Amino acid sequence: MRNRPIDPSTVPGWGVDADPQNDPTYPMRDITRDDSRGMNWTRPPQQRARVEVLTSIEYNARPAVVGTSTPPRGVSGVIRRQAFRYSESQWAHWLMLMAADRVNVVEGVVDDLARGRVPNVPAEMGARAELAHNRSGLAGKLALTGAAIGLGILVARLARAER
Repeated sequence: MRNRPIDPSTVPGWGVDADPQNDPTYPMRDITRDDSRGMNWTRPPQQRARVEVLTSIEYNARPAVVGTSTPPRGVSGVIRRQAFRYSESQWAHWLMLMAADRVNVVEGVVDDLARGRVPNVPAEMGARAELAHNRSGLAGKLALTGAAIGLGILVARLARAER
């Protein structure tokens, strides 16, 4: 296949933003008339945080409004605090946050059991929707889960037989 040059005049919409009068974002992007060259509006008052709010190291100030419904706590909170010591551009930051999410799920199940509630894990994982819309995926997950449980039982029996 040969690489042929394209004539821009034959491509529909090519250069549509070349004319500043035809660009709807042009007045907003044109900061040459501004003296401040930055934020020229009054910053809203900062929300008072009544719980711990983790902040990225990339920013020197928190946004005006922050989420405070689920403050970091337990082992997952420790992992999250460690994650926020890394830059958002590093894998460690995001991998630790994902690990903290998984640990938080386990902590939630343990918390439910400690309060005498048995969590409905299939419903919380969307088994009914999975059955309705992705039967083959559900079958694969059930087969994989069964194989993992079977392998665990086999390993336990082999370990017991060696004693």
